[in-house]
Formats: sequence, C-alpha cells, structure tokens
Amino acid sequence: MLSCSKDNNKGLVPDDIGDDNPAYGDILMMTSIGDASNLIPMLASDGASHEVASLIYNGLVKYDKDYRIIGDLAQSWEIKDGGNIIRFHLRKDVMWHDGSPLSARDVMFTYKTIIDPSTPTAYSGKYKLVKKAKVIDDYTFEVAYEKPFAPALISWGLEIIPEHLLKGKDIATSPLTRAPIGTGPFKFKRWDAGSKIVLEANKAYFDSRPYLSGLCYTIIPDQTTQFMELKAGGIDLMGLSPLQYLRQTDSPKFKSMYNKYKYLADGYTYLGFNLRRAPFDNRTIRQAIAYAIDKEEIIKGVLLGLGKIATGPYKPGTIWYNPDVKRYPYDRDKAKDLLKEVGFEDHDGDGIIDKNGKPLEFTIITNQGNPLRKKAAQIIQQRLKNVGIKVNIRIIEWTVFLKEFVDKSNFDAVILGWNILQDPDLYTVWHSDSKLNFIGYKNPEVDQLLEEGRHTFDQKKRKSCYFRIQEILAEDQPYVFLYVSYSLPIISARFKGINPAPAGIMYNIKDWYVPKAYQRYHVVP
Repeated sequence: MLSCSKDNNKGLVPDDIGDDNPAYGDILMMTSIGDASNLIPMLASDGASHEVASLIYNGLVKYDKDYRIIGDLAQSWEIKDGGNIIRFHLRKDVMWHDGSPLSARDVMFTYKTIIDPSTPTAYSGKYKLVKKAKVIDDYTFEVAYEKPFAPALISWGLEIIPEHLLKGKDIATSPLTRAPIGTGPFKFKRWDAGSKIVLEANKAYFDSRPYLSGLCYTIIPDQTTQFMELKAGGIDLMGLSPLQYLRQTDSPKFKSMYNKYKYLADGYTYLGFNLRRAPFDNRTIRQAIAYAIDKEEIIKGVLLGLGKIATGPYKPGTIWYNPDVKRYPYDRDKAKDLLKEVGFEDHDGDGIIDKNGKPLEFTIITNQGNPLRKKAAQIIQQRLKNVGIKVNIRIIEWTVFLKEFVDKSNFDAVILGWNILQDPDLYTVWHSDSKLNFIGYKNPEVDQLLEEGRHTFDQKKRKSCYFRIQEILAEDQPYVFLYVSYSLPIISARFKGINPAPAGIMYNIKDWYVPKAYQRYHVVP
C-alpha cells in the first residue's frame, strides 16, 4: 500500500543541495479544493477529476510544452484526403496498469463508448462527426470524416479506456469510476472520499518511469487552510492567492524552502446568467449589469493587480483573441439608463429598483474554498447595490455546487471559470445543443459560426468565425467576462526538473525528481 509516511529530518531547507542528480523516490504532496467526482474522464465535467485522470490515462496525441501536437499512444499518423482521414499507428509497447497490452481495439471501444447515447458524457459532439472508424490491425486505427474538421487531430487526445475491463458493462456504474485502470505514468492506488486520492508511479510506463514514487492529493476545501498546511510543510505544491504570492511568501524561510512561479493562466473567470430565468432573458439588463461592474476594481481588489480584464473566451494577446469587441467600462449612469429603458426604477423609494411592483433581486452562487470568487462576488454585490439591484451571495460546497446547482441549471447567476484550450473550438460551451451550455444560451448565428469554424482548415476563415463569435457574445453578454488571472504555483524547492514553458509547469511532472539526500516521503508496504 502506498502511504504518505514522512521523514521529518529530510527536505526541510534544500537551498544548497549539492548532489543534484535525478533519483527515484519521494512523493509529491498536492492539494485540491474539491474532491474528484469520477475518474473515467469522459464522464467527468469538473477540473479535479480531469487533473487526476490526466495522470492515469493517455490519448493518442497530446500537446508538448510549446503547445505543439505530438504523439502519445500513437507513435505516428497520416492525414489523407484533405484532412478528412487520419490513420494512427499505435506504439507496440504500451501496457494497461493491470498488465494487459493496449491495442487499436481499445481505441475503437473508446470511440464507440463516447458516441453511445446511453453514455452520460458532455464530450461526444466531436466524435459523432466521424463518418467511419475502423481497426486496420492491432496497432492501426483510422477515422474518416464527412467533411473537414479542424480540431480532428487534437481531439484524439481523448483518454483511451480499456475494452477488456468495460466491454458489455454500464460505464457509468463501473468500478473504474472509483478505481481506474489506465496506461499513464501514474497508477491509481487509493481514494478516500472527501479526504485524499493517492497515485503511485507506473514503473512499466512506456515513455520511461516517473522519478517520483507517487502523488498524494489531499482534499482541503479552503485556500487559507491549504496555505496553513503549506507553511507547516504538509504539502509541497499549491496555487497561491495574489495576497499569498505578493506578501505572505516573501520571508527568507519561504524563499529557501519553496520556488514560486507566475504566468498568465489558460482560463478566465466569469459571472454567468441563467438565461432561462427572468430577468436574465433580457439582453439590456445583462448589458446594464456589465456596465455596473468595475472590472478594474475586481482585478485590483481581488487579484492585487495580478490579472487582466477578460472580454471574451480567449486569453488576451493570443492569435484567436479579438481586441476590438464591445467593452463595458464601469459606467453607473449608463447602467441606470439601460435599466430604466426596460422599466426598472425605484418607484417606492426603498433603494431597490422594481418593475410592476417586483424588485430586481437575485442570488450569485459560487463554490466554497475559493476566496477570490467570493471576494469578486462581494465587490459585484456592492456595485450592483449602487444601481439599485439587490444581490445575495451563496457559497456552496464544491460537489453539491456542481451536482445540484450547475449541472441542473438551478441558479440565478454563477461565478465560475473555464479553461482556455489551444484549439479555438468553442462548441462544447456555447452551442445551443451542448450539455456544458448550462446557462441556456441560444443564438442561431453563433451556432452556425461554431459549425463553420470547426469545419475549415483555413486559419483566416477560422479566425473570422471566432472573431465574429466574440463580437456577438460581447453584445449579448450571456456572461460578464471578468478576468484572466495569473497562475501562481508554489512548489517545494526539493523538487527538481521543473521547466516552465507556455504550457505551464505540470506538463512534465513525470520528469520531476528529488535528489536522494532530500527525499522526504517513501512507500510503505
């Protein structure tokens, strides 16, 4: 059994390591605000599940540190017929964690499973576009599309699941949802619900075994408590808040024990409206709320300046980002004028605007354990009060938040975030038929542009589609796009092999190591 047993005499102040050679051993103690929900990736919609699962499974392809597409389970591929056919040649040295060999039949099984109507997944859309899939031989798999599909190649980063363990079974109730078997660099070992998830190194990993003996995710649903555990030496890695990054980790002790990193995150935070509920079915009201929110104030007050204003679903400065969309600078008078246009004024003098005797009041929900989102909600609450809108705030435990509120569209407004993918395809979040479009956004032109954008390889045409989508979203304001923050990870200085790149720092975790003299945790039988 893998145990997070600690040697308190090692790894404390590794500021002068001396022997810096790679060595096997030690465990990376990590933390997560929320527990995972499901460790079969196609069934999960939360970041905690995908973070763990990404270390257990592989796709046919993946991104490297510079976001170039490279092989993973596939050692090579051929693209034919103008991009409509992709033939993958699999590696012949890949074994499942139970010792069974991977074959093209596993890829076919994964494909058939994700497009099966009985599979409760939000990710089937890209794979339903495949006209025909076939197994050529044990190590060759081919897909053909009816028409060009620009994200086709990277879509086969889809995590492959084992046919021999899941064939003929209900995937949603399979034991693998709680105890997965993959091909990745780390193997599942233990999951204590609400407490921790433990992985151990896959010593037979086809792309060389990890140096670390394992990873231990401890569930700590509060960033302040996480930081206390970091200071006590109980965890090795966490994402810092801006306050922690700028002011609380600047002592000589922290500088000797930890290394800090900073880079603009591949994700944005937003205030999303439930468009199925009044008054958010009215675009003018959504625009008024956008004008009433001071994004600069949020970046200064919440992020301490460590972020940039978001104007849409792409990261500022990147190729797909449209810098010329309609913007909503803080303008209280403009907000009040728009609200008045649709009949909302303070008719009874109680400080809350109303229409037909009904006050404009709603509740913002967000998840427990994220003080940045909570503080953003509080700033928004105060700014909207200044235009006569009453806002309530409700903080909900992560698992309940997802299952009972977000997944069921049971909310007025929500503060959440989305990752920004390298391919610009926005279909899964914004198309009216997508399960992840939980706010109920419907715009026929956006649907059409999403289809056009994913079915052309012409970058100029794709860019035109996504620039126009950003213009429409800016006008419709189904979200108030708030900010893109900086990622601020801190890692124990005993860990070496970390190589920051455009993809961040976690992409090469398999190559992280701790010099023998500073290894702190070990595997206990």
